[in-house]
Amino acid sequence: MKSARAAFFVFFLLSFLIAFAQPVPPATTHGIAVANLDRAVKPGYDFYQYSNGGWLKRTTIPPDRAAVGVFSELADLANKQTVALIEEDAKSKAPAGSNARKIADLYNSYMDEAAIENKGLEPVRPHLQAIAAIKDKRELARALGESLRADVDPLNNTNFHTANLFGIWTAPGFEDPDHYTPYLLQGGLVLPDRQYYLDNSQHMRDLRAKYQTHVAKMLQLAGFNDAAGRAARIVELEHAIAEKHLSLADNQEIRKANNPWSRADFSAKAPGLDWAEYFSGAGLTQQKKFIVWQPAAFTGESALVASVPLDTWKDWLAYQLIEQYSPVLPKALADEHFALFGTALTGTTQQRPRWQRGVMLTNLFLGDAVGQIYAQRYFSPHAKAEAQAMVSNLVAAFRKRIEALTWMDPATKKEAEAKLGTLYVGVGYPESWRDYSNYEVKPDDAFGNVWRALLFKYHHDVGRLAGPVNRHEWSMTPQTVNAVNLPLQNALNFPAAILQPPFFDAKAPAAANYGAIGSVIGHEISHTFDTEGSTFDAQGRLRNWWTSADLAHFQKVTAQLAKQYDAYQPFPDLHVNGQQTLAENIADVAGISAAYDGYHASLKGKAAPVQDGFSGDQQFFIAFGQNWASKVRPAALRQQVLTDPHAPGEYRAATVRNIDAWYPAFSVKPGEKLYLAPDARVRIW
Repeated sequence: MKSARAAFFVFFLLSFLIAFAQPVPPATTHGIAVANLDRAVKPGYDFYQYSNGGWLKRTTIPPDRAAVGVFSELADLANKQTVALIEEDAKSKAPAGSNARKIADLYNSYMDEAAIENKGLEPVRPHLQAIAAIKDKRELARALGESLRADVDPLNNTNFHTANLFGIWTAPGFEDPDHYTPYLLQGGLVLPDRQYYLDNSQHMRDLRAKYQTHVAKMLQLAGFNDAAGRAARIVELEHAIAEKHLSLADNQEIRKANNPWSRADFSAKAPGLDWAEYFSGAGLTQQKKFIVWQPAAFTGESALVASVPLDTWKDWLAYQLIEQYSPVLPKALADEHFALFGTALTGTTQQRPRWQRGVMLTNLFLGDAVGQIYAQRYFSPHAKAEAQAMVSNLVAAFRKRIEALTWMDPATKKEAEAKLGTLYVGVGYPESWRDYSNYEVKPDDAFGNVWRALLFKYHHDVGRLAGPVNRHEWSMTPQTVNAVNLPLQNALNFPAAILQPPFFDAKAPAAANYGAIGSVIGHEISHTFDTEGSTFDAQGRLRNWWTSADLAHFQKVTAQLAKQYDAYQPFPDLHVNGQQTLAENIADVAGISAAYDGYHASLKGKAAPVQDGFSGDQQFFIAFGQNWASKVRPAALRQQVLTDPHAPGEYRAATVRNIDAWYPAFSVKPGEKLYLAPDARVRIW
């Protein structure tokens, strides 16, 4: 569910992030990748190295990647499949206005580097001139409102950093889950997290110096005078904004986010910004109520609008615009953009091939149009039926685990079981597709296509406010290698692209499939009952459905899990934040537990087949451990630890130390590094 940056901007910068990183075994392998093991390592000392040591020794990170793993391998496959579909569309001479023509035109407009270079700064100049013409704070407020975009999703940690001062998210209401409600969220930062501005370590001071130099260079390339002075003031302003932001861990405390504000509340609770002009600029004058996720940030940032000089805000707006659209501006700007966000922040030394970036752009703005033909071509009804059967088995396994809980009151169990009963699970592709008829795409206007795409998304989302909720709506496209839980819809999405080897292989033993994709499915089901999901009832309403004793037990056990992850230390000066990663860690523990139960249920009393001398249980746990094999550049790993709710892969593989069945499977004994005494193992669901 991941302060604020536009969707386009984030997509190009953070596409390296690994959601489910597993080494891809050779095509002839069906089951665990035995060649990826390091049998010289004892499983009880380092299960991650044991499961993946062979792969880690063989694998190098390409210069255009911040990390490698199954996500990048499968994403590359999906990109190749998608570009082939796009090229087919381009050759088909589809009629103007059709989805096929829009796909081809959007992709080709980005691929035409010469046209982008020839236009220079002309596409962005009218917008820069509009910013330069701002005369006072009232006009500034309107301009800030006009920049508002629907580019955030706090419950799925998606694009939680936006280049706009604030971000808007339209979703089912916390207390009215049947209708869409506007959520306003903190924004205004370009670097990945407030810590990049506030942390006083030498590493962060160096990055801030590079960032300020970068801001000056971007302004210089865009033709601004006194670029260094402007950059210093912009970075100082962002530092002040960062001081007002909540941390990622605090953002995940859902009940603290439920702050309904009326239009009148904004002027009273967050003075400094002309809110009437802001909402007018945003086209929200008819909207009477909002939910403000971080009230303190709104109060603080609004005060900054009043106290910071107008010229600094105008420079900030101009820089944000240039940065956000640099991928579709002349090469010098795009290269400088990558130099900071690719090289300095993640250690990546080379950009992805342009065709891959073109596919990313097309997927971002016409994702459903591409996804519809992708699903038809690459996801058969048979594959969908098999995946749905596994999901059903895992939901049943989770239900049995709830029924067997000894610490939970019957009344709480009834509520939990009701959530499972109403859970919508989307497999492969959505039931309905987005209508792009109001999105204009021109074959020779890359900048305009992106500008109109972001406006199209904004108008689509704002246009459904107060309307009925579509609980079967997807938040991912079929060609996305990932999976998601949507707490406010009580729904799951498993896109087609992840439902293929090595995650899911019809020719592999059940042990491998349940350990790999089964644990992913179990993970997403478990999010229904993590620290966030457990705050919503079966209808998606924010409601405490726990008894006091049950809630106290849940909080005690989850605190134990947070402490376990706090101890992990990827760098001498940086630990994993157990509270920041808690929801994902809960889902890992519960997900592998449910997957293990589902695996044994699938055997129906029969003995599990042995693979290369490994028992069924060993295959199951190795497949889970191989889910998390990844190589990440140090700079990118630091960014992940600071900004991602997921722990690094090696610590996610260590989840097995909480599972009783793992110990006999590998003869893990007291004294080994990962050994936990039975009463120290975290058992939640």
